[in-house]
Amino acid sequence: MKKILSSLLGLAALVACGQKAEPLSEQMVHSQMSRCGDATYLDYTDGRLKWNYTPGLELRSFLDVYEAYGDPAIYDFVYKWYDGIVNEDGTIKGYSVEKYSTDLICPGKSLFYFYDKTGDEKYRKAIELVKSQVDGQPRTQAGAFWHKQVYPNQVWLDGVYMAEPFYVEYASRYLEGQARIEAYDDIVNEFVVAAEKTYDPATKLYRHAWDESESMFWCDPATHGQSFHCWGRALGWYCMALVDVLDWLPEDYAPRQKLIDILRTICAELPKWADEKSGVWYQVLDQPGREGNYLESTCSAMFSFTYLKGIRMGYLDADLLPYAKKLYGDVVREFISTDEQGRISIEKCCSVGGLGGSSNRMGDFAYYLSEPIRPNDSKGVGPFIWASLEMERLK
Repeated sequence: MKKILSSLLGLAALVACGQKAEPLSEQMVHSQMSRCGDATYLDYTDGRLKWNYTPGLELRSFLDVYEAYGDPAIYDFVYKWYDGIVNEDGTIKGYSVEKYSTDLICPGKSLFYFYDKTGDEKYRKAIELVKSQVDGQPRTQAGAFWHKQVYPNQVWLDGVYMAEPFYVEYASRYLEGQARIEAYDDIVNEFVVAAEKTYDPATKLYRHAWDESESMFWCDPATHGQSFHCWGRALGWYCMALVDVLDWLPEDYAPRQKLIDILRTICAELPKWADEKSGVWYQVLDQPGREGNYLESTCSAMFSFTYLKGIRMGYLDADLLPYAKKLYGDVVREFISTDEQGRISIEKCCSVGGLGGSSNRMGDFAYYLSEPIRPNDSKGVGPFIWASLEMERLK
């Protein structure tokens, strides 16, 4: 039997026994390494070396734990994956620029890290390869990236996270002068267009996606191309993108304030949509308490991280800190379990959520509830690790 882990009671018990508690961020990494054995098994990939956002997301969080606590086994675990998938000429196994999928930009964020660590030019070449996708990514008339080549004219909140953190780091590292400013402007425009086109004035939340052509079967006919609902993880992706991209925008770059304003607006509304008893959020965010809806861990971890980092960096008001600390505790109580071997898990992760591609993915309430629920999905593990690292900074 698994039992729910209480952070406060668990830590108190360890202290009483004279033991030093391993931080939850590190516990989660070690638990995943124990369960999977190799990074090619993360996120249920069954030993396949696959360039995609899910291992990229989770492994990036592992590196942040390595930087915080220094366990070389964590570095080696991540390095083996990147070293194996990036060829000596800078090409990447299984990666096709021509797919123009924003999902395939996300794992490029750690290429900067390994280029800095190793000096190996294959990582620098791979960075340029991924940047070539950014340069060629199809766009809407307003300049926002299509989510994928196979999803023409569509802007998904997910895609903002997939592309923009890589893009802004590239611009900050390798562009100068007017070229850098133009890149920053382009990045801010992506956030602004996504927000304007997905905003639902009835809920003051942001719906999953928008189709510029207004022709997709998943469009709500009452809107101009919006999907039907605010899906929790989609908004979670967008929030994490905000706090990560803001790190790279200089304080004297005036348009960054637009992103701070959007972040503050979202964070003012989110508590109104949380479950009153547990404090966390539902799979279909704009339908709290509706029969069949369930409390979902990936979006809740993403929002927890957003509040904690946003407060630390000054993007959100410091008086939100008590709420943010309580929220993290709510996430732990609701979703974190431990097994007989002492490994922790994050439960109640929606495995996937998308629009189009198959006839059932129409973004209605029933669709979001039809996707499988599983533990230790990368989209839950990574954000929980980042939220935990933020809490650990406070101690």
